Amino acid sequence: MRIVVIVLLVVLVLAVGLAVYVRVAPSDPDRWHVMPDDVTDRDLEGGAMRVVDAGEGGLARLHEIITDTPRTTVLAGSVEEGMITYVTRSKVFGFPDYTTVQQSGGKIRLYGRLRFGKSDLGVNAKRVDGWLNRFRQG
Repeated sequence: MRIVVIVLLVVLVLAVGLAVYVRVAPSDPDRWHVMPDDVTDRDLEGGAMRVVDAGEGGLARLHEIITDTPRTTVLAGSVEEGMITYVTRSKVFGFPDYTTVQQSGGKIRLYGRLRFGKSDLGVNAKRVDGWLNRFRQG
């Protein structure tokens, strides 16, 4: 019985440690504030990519929509720079997802991806598509 209690305590300490790490691990802009050259409309195992027509001022409009999303902050970039990377954290565990948005000419490219794990279960695609639906309505 004593060994079972010790094992459970070790598991609990590891779980709490992992939860704390997920919330406090630094986000390096040099690693996450990047846009791949091959962005096309597609879902990835751990994220999603989209390309949309935006027109003048599109990035500024989309920025307002994105920053209105709960638990979402700017990691790097700005509308003036033409590229912004956002961090959106999950509600319960605080897992970070990164979305980089870039406007080039009349097109906006979005690249959303997870940081931890291999599959995001479609969360990034759903979030990005929700932003784009609001963008198209407005």
